[in-house]
Formats: sequence, C-alpha cells, structure tokens
Amino acid sequence: MNEDEDFRADQARLAKAEAEAEAKARAEAEAAQIWQEVDAAAADPAVQTEWIRQSNLAYGGLVAAGLVMVQPFLTETSLDPSAMVCVIAFAVSIPLLAALLVLNRQEEFRRQMTRSRVVGMAKAVAQGSAFVGITAGFWHMTMVAGIVFLAVGCVALGVHSSGFVQLEYDGRFRSRFRSGKPRS
Repeated sequence: MNEDEDFRADQARLAKAEAEAEAKARAEAEAAQIWQEVDAAAADPAVQTEWIRQSNLAYGGLVAAGLVMVQPFLTETSLDPSAMVCVIAFAVSIPLLAALLVLNRQEEFRRQMTRSRVVGMAKAVAQGSAFVGITAGFWHMTMVAGIVFLAVGCVALGVHSSGFVQLEYDGRFRSRFRSGKPRS
C-alpha cells in the first residue's frame, strides 16, 4: 500500500509539473505574440507620426510650464529649497525638451522615430525633471498644492495608461491607425 501511495503521489507531482510547464509555455508564446504585434504596430509610420505629434504637444506644454514657473524666480536674490529645486529641475528639462522638439521635427520629416538609447534617456530625464520642477513650484507656493499636484499627476498617469490600454489592447495589441480591418 505504501508503494502504491508513493507511486500515485509521484504521478500527481509529475502531472502537476507537466501542467505548469504547459501553462508557462503557453504564456510565453502569448507574450511573444503580443511583443511581435507591438513591434509591428510601432513600426507603422502612421503610429510613429501620431506618437511624434503627441510628444510635440507634451514637450511644448512642459517647456511653456517651465518658463512660466521659473519666471518669478529670475529676479530673486535667494531661493528657498523648493524654489531652488524648481529652478534646477527646469534648468535640466527645458534644454532637453527643446532638443527633443527639434528632433521630433527631424523624425517627422523622415517619417520614423529614432531608436537611440541616448534619446530615450533624454526623454525620461526631461519629462521627469519637468514633473519635479512643476511639483516643486507648486510646493513653493504651498506644500498642500505640491502634494496635490504630485498625487493627481500619478492618478493622471494611471488614467492615461488605462485609456490607452482600453483603446489599443483587448486580448491582443492592435493599431487603430492601420487602414482596413483589425488583425485577428
């Protein structure tokens, strides 16, 4: 009896391991398929053009916000810590955002986006420092405004991500910019 129970337990463990391996293989195949569809959509010139337009809007808006936020500090002889963070953050972001705007014009002209890691890092630093600068600017006005901006900014990122996923992903990634029927 003991050998029979051991045999059944071994068979159950083997069946469980096989089922887990199959589930893992299916998940990996599905993930690979999704990445292929993402890559195909990202290579679509219409998608890239739209991403460039959206980037232009974001970069231009951040440059404008930075100029407005920094302007009051131009004539100040000394800055408190939040004002100093605001000014330094925009000193980092404004030139990078301006460079990205000019690069976007070249990308638009060439009808493709660059895949440079340096550009990717510049985008992250520029947008991140602009967010820090705006937060610090609001914090300088009142700590409550800084905290509210920080919190609502995080919520807004979630709102955008949720909307994007709903528009572009429904069990498979698809491009809404392609003409004709969506891929099956």
